[in-house]
Amino acid sequence: MELRAFHYAFLVRDLDEARRFYVDLLGCREGRSAPTWIDFELFGNQLSCHLGATPPAAGTGQVDGISVPMPHFGVILAFDEYEQLAARLEAAGISFVITPRIRYPGEPGEQGTCFFLDPSGNAIEVKAFVRPDEVFAR
Repeated sequence: MELRAFHYAFLVRDLDEARRFYVDLLGCREGRSAPTWIDFELFGNQLSCHLGATPPAAGTGQVDGISVPMPHFGVILAFDEYEQLAARLEAAGISFVITPRIRYPGEPGEQGTCFFLDPSGNAIEVKAFVRPDEVFAR
């Protein structure tokens, strides 16, 4: 199955704050922009940050007895990229909602995962599969 890039548009409270977070910390490349929005390239995917009042978090879902923020978006990286980004986030003092950890050790779908919030409170998950061909393993 060929994986394709996704597009995700969401609200942020401050475009300059979003620009610093997504470019300087996450390493996104800035694309087109206007006074009310900015497009970013996040590991080959398009994020559109639109200026507006950010809604409060909707709640949480349960995964292996851990409450994960809902809604959230994320990216799947190669394992070495995941480890490098998690280390960069830790060094920057990011407060993780769920600290970097290994989920499903030794099982199909074994993965590293972590959750954190952008400055506007949007939840982001970064993950990497130990065996990349198991992204959709059951």
